[in-house]
Amino acid sequence: MTIEPDTKDWTWVLNRPCPECGFDSRSFPRDQVGAMVRGTAAEWQTVLRRSDVRRRPDPATWSPLEYACHVRDVFRLYAQRLEMMLQSDDPAYPNWDQDATAIEERYAEQDAAVVAAELATAADDIAGRFDRVVDDEWARTGRRSDGATFTVETFARYFIHDPIHHLHDVGAT
Repeated sequence: MTIEPDTKDWTWVLNRPCPECGFDSRSFPRDQVGAMVRGTAAEWQTVLRRSDVRRRPDPATWSPLEYACHVRDVFRLYAQRLEMMLQSDDPAYPNWDQDATAIEERYAEQDAAVVAAELATAADDIAGRFDRVVDDEWARTGRRSDGATFTVETFARYFIHDPIHHLHDVGAT
């Protein structure tokens, strides 16, 4: 249930505050992404201890647990994509069907304590990777299968919106 911008214009998240969660990707220095990941991961730990962690607000909206599983997987996927961008010239990312993953991995049935630990580990991994990006590496590029091209900097700003937005989705912000 990700708020995914229209792939024809994914840049909206880079150019204005999100109309739903208010996050403004222009409002912080790029070298703060690692710290921001760690901060959101800590907030997700609180979410995963809530008594309503498995409750869907309606049949079409994920529960806090399902959103947390998604965020964990976003951290993992974006760590792989970031590594590709830093190690290869203009790589194309493999496709990822987040809705299929939610079903295949049975997000709604996962153990919240296990997800909390996995999310923390995945957050530490990608935060550390962003912490190590230096100078001209911020300009390296990568591409989604739909043709959207990112620099490491735009990738970082686009990426960090997801875990923050989903905290808003579950009422944590």
